[in-house]
Amino acid sequence: MAGRIRESDIAQVRDRNRIDEVVGEYVALRRAGGGALKGLCPFHEEKTPSFNVRPTHGTFHCFGCGEGGDVIKFVMRIEHLGFVEAVERLADRIGLRLTYEGGGTSVRRDRGTRLRLVEAHKAAQAFYAEQLATPEAEAARKFLSERGFDQAAWTKFGCGFAPGGWDRLTKHLIRSGFELNELYKAQLSKEGRRGPIDRFHRRLVWPIKDRGGDVVGFGARRLFDDDPIQAKYLNTSESPIYKKSQVLFGLDQAKREIARRHQVVVVEGYTDVMAMHEAGVPTAVASSGTAFGEEHMRVLRQIMMDDDTFRGEVIFTFDGDSAGQKAALKAFEGDQTFAGQTYIAVAPDGMDPCELRLAKGDAAVRDLVARRTPLFEFAIRSLLSEYDLDSVDGQVAALQRTVPLVAQIKDRAKRDGYATKLAWWVGWQDEAMVVRRVRETAGAPVKANGARRAPVRSGGGANGADGGRRPAQLERPDPRNPDLEAQREALKAALQEPALAGPEYDALPEDAFVHPAYVGVHRAIVKAGGTSSGLTGPALIEAAAAHADDRTVASLLSELAVEPLRSQSDADVRYVSSVLAAVQESLVGRQIGELKSRLQRLSPVDAAEEYRALFGDLVALEQYRIALREQAANRWD
Repeated sequence: MAGRIRESDIAQVRDRNRIDEVVGEYVALRRAGGGALKGLCPFHEEKTPSFNVRPTHGTFHCFGCGEGGDVIKFVMRIEHLGFVEAVERLADRIGLRLTYEGGGTSVRRDRGTRLRLVEAHKAAQAFYAEQLATPEAEAARKFLSERGFDQAAWTKFGCGFAPGGWDRLTKHLIRSGFELNELYKAQLSKEGRRGPIDRFHRRLVWPIKDRGGDVVGFGARRLFDDDPIQAKYLNTSESPIYKKSQVLFGLDQAKREIARRHQVVVVEGYTDVMAMHEAGVPTAVASSGTAFGEEHMRVLRQIMMDDDTFRGEVIFTFDGDSAGQKAALKAFEGDQTFAGQTYIAVAPDGMDPCELRLAKGDAAVRDLVARRTPLFEFAIRSLLSEYDLDSVDGQVAALQRTVPLVAQIKDRAKRDGYATKLAWWVGWQDEAMVVRRVRETAGAPVKANGARRAPVRSGGGANGADGGRRPAQLERPDPRNPDLEAQREALKAALQEPALAGPEYDALPEDAFVHPAYVGVHRAIVKAGGTSSGLTGPALIEAAAAHADDRTVASLLSELAVEPLRSQSDADVRYVSSVLAAVQESLVGRQIGELKSRLQRLSPVDAAEEYRALFGDLVALEQYRIALREQAANRWD
């Protein structure tokens, strides 16, 4: 038996497999500054990226769960492999022929290991693909052709044909060097009444691949009326390498576009995935042998880089309104935790995407995706369609049905937004009443007048010379709030180091600061002439205080003037610039969010010119944000 893998080969595997490229096959990565890349951890559930990769060091580390190591450790962990198997897999990736100490130069494959099962599936796919060209497979070729797929599409998706004869695949794989227990474990063969037989017979088959592109199972479609198994589709049973709750058909083809576009289209069948891709929607996937579930969503979120600051789109397609409505209503029952914005697209006349492409062409398939509807909106409006909204009785009945539904939305801001929309859709004039009813049903606190109380401003400045009224007092911000940390540092820099802050600070708009008290401090500094006024020390503080119209603002001016900056050494222009970049990056992030919201309300088809213009603005802002983030990360600790 061969011995250990030679150490020099292991070193080559580490050096020649770039860790960012290997990790990038599983997780979307983006720049995080300092030469590092960041993404959502594939080893635990998270909404904010804490998984870091350093290509120059060849290492990864998650600050959330503590998992870390080199490229070999990553493959071991992500694919559940042993050390030798992980090295062999990475060696195959770069075409390296491994040498084992005490053995020859052939790459050893331990019997029963994951790699053996993957190799068996790879050989099975090649066998099935060859069979698709035989006379026996005429029905399979006809099935594909009638659905608009040419040979190039068959090859792209690895289509094949499982022949009759009961054990032809089994015998072929045994002749190829595989053992029967491996074929049983791989779920390629099973025990028959007279010995081992193939799992699939006389069916059109599709290979199902994992995220790394390895074939781990098959889906098989019934073709012949005399097939003793009535089920239209059969799928590989659970095996050591096939977990139906985690694999998605087409993901190997779609993952790069999913990561690039931050969008995934979930369809219901293998031919629907093929139709979407052929029609120009390369982000389509389908679950295999089970309903789309939380594990599938977790896999897609990692690829889309979907978190609390960058939201991806998940678009579900359904054959008809009733199926879409049923699926949409389930969303209200779920925990609503995934960050992706979810949409519903229903094809006309009960057609699936494959049928739609055949009937109306590629453009109709792309239009189906473009005309997607937000999931919550689809569910609510589907229910409203059952009522006569031209009558008062119908409006009242519709509200009685849908107010409890809207109240189930857990995001408070989104819930209020849909409550307002509900009033429009129903035609109810009193929007405030509908919002109040939704809040009450949800158990949310409602003010007596349904409005937010605004602070009262004094018109006479800090001394209250407006008839004796004292200035209103804003709530004091928490100095430990990490979301406001950069804004607080920027104000301290302007007051303590105005020469370093300079015109860059003065150019910050008021909406760069989100806390009202910080807005007041910034406004007072600018009204006093800003950091370019030439004033420093007590003179600057006194000048700014004269423009403070709030006691909290006046107090903060003196507080921030003495609170030490968080720089590890003496403050310099690099530190102050990084702080200001962090403030600007936060502002741009909010502007991106508003722009995305506007884009979601537009139809790329009906308002194509405006949509393209806004999308161009979005791309420019995102590039600007990346530059600001790098500046902040590289210089500001």
